[in-house]
Amino acid sequence: MPDAWFLAPVAALVFGVLALAPLGHQVLARGVVFIDLAVAQAAAAAALWAATLMDHPGWLSTQAMAAAGALGCAAAVAWLSRQWPAEREALIGLLYVLGASAALLGARQDPHGRERLGELLAADVLWAGWPQVAVLAGCALAVAVVGHRLARDAVFYPVFALVASLAVPTLGLFVVFAALIAPALWQRNGSHRVTAWAAAVLACGAGLSASWLLDAPSGACVALALSALGVASVLRPRLLPSGQPVAPGP
Repeated sequence: MPDAWFLAPVAALVFGVLALAPLGHQVLARGVVFIDLAVAQAAAAAALWAATLMDHPGWLSTQAMAAAGALGCAAAVAWLSRQWPAEREALIGLLYVLGASAALLGARQDPHGRERLGELLAADVLWAGWPQVAVLAGCALAVAVVGHRLARDAVFYPVFALVASLAVPTLGLFVVFAALIAPALWQRNGSHRVTAWAAAVLACGAGLSASWLLDAPSGACVALALSALGVASVLRPRLLPSGQPVAPGP
């Protein structure tokens, strides 16, 4: 068995799920599934350009740029959703392409840009440390404190942008997206939120264990396990034994 350092990546994934799962429920309720990809990609592009435009930027400068990119994209998503609700998913998808293209252009300007871009897509969670755990724990606490106020657009969009910009460097875009959507799908199909979140944590543990045993990339393994969990949600009966529809989880 791996030694105590394994606890940090496990804790990072647990707090990541606790921060992202409530936001994922709001994402599905609003019908803006692509918002995570668009916002996280905007944060990644901003972080890559920070490394290009500044000489060895520190964590705080890079994170400030990432947060600014994420907030700008979230504001654009909110505006597009209000102005053109029927086309919002298509327009958000185009925002993702815009962010991805900007990230590729930024990566070309940095000798280590390709490696940085790969880390932002599928981070090696096994190397997450306690400082990263503290950041994700703060995100989870902030989401819990906000609580039901996430139903308000003025609260949801900035909170989502900030949490995504902080989670992507540690977990990677793929894990962040899967951690948002997989438990939310189980809630939509009738599972209690605690059950859905616990299942997501177990899936993260399974992916992390597979990564350790197979010596495979941890981000990809965790994202694969969470994605499988999300797909499995469609196998859950949508009706109670009484025949009454199951309401989405809180």
